[in-house]
Amino acid sequence: MVKPLTEEEVNSKTDPSVSKQYDESTPKEEQFKELYKIIDGLKGSLLTTIRPDVGPVSRSMAVAKRVGPDILYLANIHSQKFEDMKQDKTVQVTFQNSSNQDWVSISGTAVTTDNADPRIKQVYSKGVNAWFGDLGDGIHTGMPEDPRMALIEVKANYIAYWKTTSSMPGFIKEVAQASLTGQVADTGVNRQLFDKDIQVARESEK
Repeated sequence: MVKPLTEEEVNSKTDPSVSKQYDESTPKEEQFKELYKIIDGLKGSLLTTIRPDVGPVSRSMAVAKRVGPDILYLANIHSQKFEDMKQDKTVQVTFQNSSNQDWVSISGTAVTTDNADPRIKQVYSKGVNAWFGDLGDGIHTGMPEDPRMALIEVKANYIAYWKTTSSMPGFIKEVAQASLTGQVADTGVNRQLFDKDIQVARESEK
């Protein structure tokens, strides 16, 4: 029988709920492939900016395109988030799949460009105009040439994500069993990707 740890012996290296928290055995290339699969299956996200005198402010945003580990959004340049990003370019993007508990958290820096960016036409899709409206002046039409339409590029510098490895019935069973036995539930893998990993993944996309 394993001797229980004393209160003084329980720390970040011995506590089983955190000591094996991150998957460090799966090759980084595979980790990125599985990350991209999760993101590409979840077009909706939360984009969080930092607002002076307020703090973090989040809003739901549809992803225009994922480019390797980086995220592109189309947005109205008159919206408050652009003012936020003028003051602080630090942003966070989060995704969550409520059906299987997968989630992704991307910390990064926002790079914003105006309507002259040619990528706007490349990532524009039908239905985007519904969020801009047609003002009837032949200029502000909600189409790619609308001067209000700008691009937000989130350049990732740290990514954490959770990939579920059990079905929902398996998840429920594992959690119930862990609760009864005192063990730590094993329902998936938690991974983190640092700036040096992200730089390699970004270069591989070129």
